[in-house]
Amino acid sequence: MGLSGSWLLFTGLVGAWLSAVLLIPKVSDLARKKGFLSFPQFLEHVYDKKVALLAGVISAIGYLGFTSSQILAGAKLASSTFSGLSLNQALLIMGVVAVIYTVLGGLKAVIYTDTVQWIVLMTGLVFIGLPFAYFKIGGLETIKSTLPPSFLSITAISWQNIVNWMFTIIPIWFIGMTLYQRIYAAKDTKTAQKGWFIAGLFEYPLMSFVGVILGMFARVALDNGLLPGYTTTNLDAEMGLPVLLRTILPVGFLGIVLSSYFSAIMSTADSCLMASSGNILTDVLGKHNSKNGLRYSQILTLIIGALALLIALKMSSVLELMLHSYSFMVSGMFIPVLAALFLKNPNPVAALSSMIAGGGTTLVLIISGISLPLGLDANIFGIGISILAYWLTSLIPNKRLLLSR
Repeated sequence: MGLSGSWLLFTGLVGAWLSAVLLIPKVSDLARKKGFLSFPQFLEHVYDKKVALLAGVISAIGYLGFTSSQILAGAKLASSTFSGLSLNQALLIMGVVAVIYTVLGGLKAVIYTDTVQWIVLMTGLVFIGLPFAYFKIGGLETIKSTLPPSFLSITAISWQNIVNWMFTIIPIWFIGMTLYQRIYAAKDTKTAQKGWFIAGLFEYPLMSFVGVILGMFARVALDNGLLPGYTTTNLDAEMGLPVLLRTILPVGFLGIVLSSYFSAIMSTADSCLMASSGNILTDVLGKHNSKNGLRYSQILTLIIGALALLIALKMSSVLELMLHSYSFMVSGMFIPVLAALFLKNPNPVAALSSMIAGGGTTLVLIISGISLPLGLDANIFGIGISILAYWLTSLIPNKRLLLSR
């Protein structure tokens, strides 16, 4: 898509800032008072245990899929970089490494490794990957003469793409377990909000343009024969960039940039793995306060990591798996969260029906592969059904309430 692909992460900026203004002030202080550990515990406080249980299941499944997408991303990077390493071998290596250090170190390991990983990531991509690739492919004139004009336009994008991304990415900032964990971990509300505003700027413009520009450089290199043995027919689009880096970078610099990419992937994989196991331990099994809570957490993380690896072995597209996981979570939980934040008397029965109808609709549409009107994403229809289910259910009189009167 070229530069227009940057709109994907612009929705991340919008989501982060909206969450900082609308969500964090209502959740942060409450979480510290009540000792929340997970996102569904907030819903339990607003609704009841049944809503929290279903939210825990939906969130755990969604983050299981997202963990798989990151393991697959790491495997594609490794197999395209190291000759003789097959995709399945790389999947096993990535999966085992990510799972083991997350099992052993927990959330603290995730926090410390994330900090180091992002420093390496930004240094490698911005100061090594971009300048090396730019000069190796021949600079601006080669870029202009090789790519279609639409690749150099920020507006060469359909309204459907922008709408689909908005409905998938913005809501995740309101329902993401990994994000609630960080809100709870912040020392106060202002610190959390500050972190979210900074995170938004990392999403856009920094990461969005670094990502699409490097991708464009890989396309230029491919079209100009700088990637020996590869053509548009035999190169997976998601492996174009690592192949470019392997081809053009000197060994030492290649190591730094590859470390950057592995850092980004591992940073996401470990967070999502912790989120999924945390949902099951806290919200489904209720074992977080037990004497053996740590051991249960480690066993669950190991099991979920193994499941994520199995899913990754069956999938081929990182982006597709990632967006499907997001869509399932968003359509199931976004409306109940908005109701919890902005309605005076949120209805637990309406929340349950909304979650089942919304998440179920999106899941059915994704699995069936039905062609949807106007090229819109399945979760848009799932969110629509979720709104309808919440509204219709809330109109039904609550018999227990009427009897108490």
